[in-house]
Amino acid sequence: MSFDLSLEEGKTLVKLSREAIRRYLEKGEKMTPPEGLASSLREKCGVFVTLTKFRRGRRELRGCIGFPYPTLPLVEATIEAAISSAVSDPRFPRVTLEELREILIEVSVLTPPEIIKVKKPTDYPSKIKVGRDGLIIKRGLFSGLLLPQVPVEWGWDAEEFISQCCIKAGLTPDCWLMENTEVYKFTAIIFEEKTSGGEVIKREL
Repeated sequence: MSFDLSLEEGKTLVKLSREAIRRYLEKGEKMTPPEGLASSLREKCGVFVTLTKFRRGRRELRGCIGFPYPTLPLVEATIEAAISSAVSDPRFPRVTLEELREILIEVSVLTPPEIIKVKKPTDYPSKIKVGRDGLIIKRGLFSGLLLPQVPVEWGWDAEEFISQCCIKAGLTPDCWLMENTEVYKFTAIIFEEKTSGGEVIKREL
């Protein structure tokens, strides 16, 4: 797909995410994609669905699961990721139906990850642009992913971003300097609710 989605298409993905979670929590059913969707939403694409809640004046993570690679049609991947974020993220208890009223939904549609090629590992930070790139670290059986919005929210520079991605993979913060560690980057189009079940915006980092 040409990597661009309109605000209306993004609104569709966010609303489908909320409906998929609600229906699963209410009835234990996985919804099927509705008919008549734009063809762009049926192309294979990576996607992550992030759930947050306002606590103590700031948004806190409540679940985040997705598909880094374009293995499923976007609408199907979004439905799967939304449900998994609500009930299968091992870091959190399952979302309850009552709690869903407080949750904000964010959908990040990903470009296919591309390996970053460098002459020496110390060059990696210069190849990463904070606010544009997301990262995947791979080393042996370990892997970790951080979305482009994460370093912006935490105020990390490129080196801290790559170190935190190593930690996410269950590795040491400096493993990106080691031989046989692979670093990939991708970009994302992000759609998020401003209020629970309310206005959806196309987020600019």
